[in-house]
Amino acid sequence: MSIDGMDELERKMRSLSKLNVKRETARTIQTVRDAAVNACPVGYGELRQSIFAEVIEKDDLVQGVCYTNKDYSIYVEFGTGPKGQENHAGTSPEHNPVYTQQPWWIHESQVDARIAEKYHWFHIDTPEGRFYQSTGQAAQPFMYPALKDNQADILKDFNAQLIVNLEGLIK
Repeated sequence: MSIDGMDELERKMRSLSKLNVKRETARTIQTVRDAAVNACPVGYGELRQSIFAEVIEKDDLVQGVCYTNKDYSIYVEFGTGPKGQENHAGTSPEHNPVYTQQPWWIHESQVDARIAEKYHWFHIDTPEGRFYQSTGQAAQPFMYPALKDNQADILKDFNAQLIVNLEGLIK
């Protein structure tokens, strides 16, 4: 017994296995990276330059990842201290950071004096140098909004390109 068109169907099914989602994943994660760079606060040039995107393939999973390698990025994203707790709009609702409530002191060697003076941080002068008091900073989210604000467009574009690729493979 034979079914008409079975050979053609098998050929098309084999061609589907050649569908490469890595290229589209790379393109869409780059959209997220570009948005994160643009949303990163202006005063953090080094942080902006440390935002990367890559595609990771493991087994049958293709994953786009946008990240920064700067340890302090989490403090920019979520804020710090009482100021961060009071103002963290736009951060991921899936994360609930715990904010310290007590002010802390920062030695002059650990902060740019121009920034401390710009924000009129309270300070004391000691024999060990000047110490500035900090009560934290408001959140300045840039990573989460880069994904969330572009999510619908990314999915739409990704799906449209997959359909084009599928149509090209099964012809």
